[in-house]
Amino acid sequence: MSKISAPAKTLRAFALAVAVGWAAGSIFSPAQAAEPTRVEAPAFASDRLSIEVMGQGPDVILIPGFASSRDVWRPLAERLSATHRVHLVQLAGFAGEPWSHGDGAFVQPAVNDLARYAKTLNKPAVIGHSMGALTGLMLAQQHPEVVGRLMSVDSLPFFSALYGPTATAETARPFAEQAAAGILNADAAGYRVQQERTAGGMMRNEAGRAAMVEWSMASDRQAMASAIRDVMTTDARLGLAAMTTPVWAVYAADANGGVPSAMADAMWSREYAALSGVKLVRVDDSRHFIMTDQPERLGVLVDEFLAD
Repeated sequence: MSKISAPAKTLRAFALAVAVGWAAGSIFSPAQAAEPTRVEAPAFASDRLSIEVMGQGPDVILIPGFASSRDVWRPLAERLSATHRVHLVQLAGFAGEPWSHGDGAFVQPAVNDLARYAKTLNKPAVIGHSMGALTGLMLAQQHPEVVGRLMSVDSLPFFSALYGPTATAETARPFAEQAAAGILNADAAGYRVQQERTAGGMMRNEAGRAAMVEWSMASDRQAMASAIRDVMTTDARLGLAAMTTPVWAVYAADANGGVPSAMADAMWSREYAALSGVKLVRVDDSRHFIMTDQPERLGVLVDEFLAD
């Protein structure tokens, strides 16, 4: 990964900051969120994820990202529930959800259980953010018969492409281990400071940053370390060319402290180039958490995506 350009260096610095301090957020803090009516999915048991169901209509699965509570999707889920049956995923180990798998694999087992659940539905639309989008992409690649369409929200098919266009799963492995070690070894006070600093880069919306930090602090550190290793060394670009599932890739750009639009355009165009028919949509004035920074704009895009 030598001789990288200035834009690539910017992305590489961003990638390392995200990998070491990646967490999740919402436009609501835990104290602000309305008390939801939680209904666990019937006849489905998993120690990798849980499902909350609301509404009636065509099925939509919402998957949160790294260290995230399903509440990151709640405002959108509550609106969609007027016309859709919404399935809110909570990944084990994140935001207080129990974790019982030590340092074992994180992403692929979650994909396996999500496939088992999706098979009970009617070809749901899947919308995922960040690591949740990678999970959805892998689900569509491995089980295309159970996914109707996929929206990826600010997620690349290979996260470590942020380190440069020549990055591979193997060259990313040392950075993945560094990120995992940073999660496991920080003391509680230092870790909170790390998450607070990271929150500013992940979203513009100040009200969401407190929730982001608290969800990260409530997440199991071993689960987070396992997840970040998997995410940084999983290259889902290898399966793009064979995909038949319709995919929208929505991504953020922010001229004031985030990724500049030209850089974001180039990155998403390059990394999704092998996926025939992908619809790339940039959302400006947003950082990583588009549902937090631009909820109205994302809501319009979701409506268009579901109606397409």
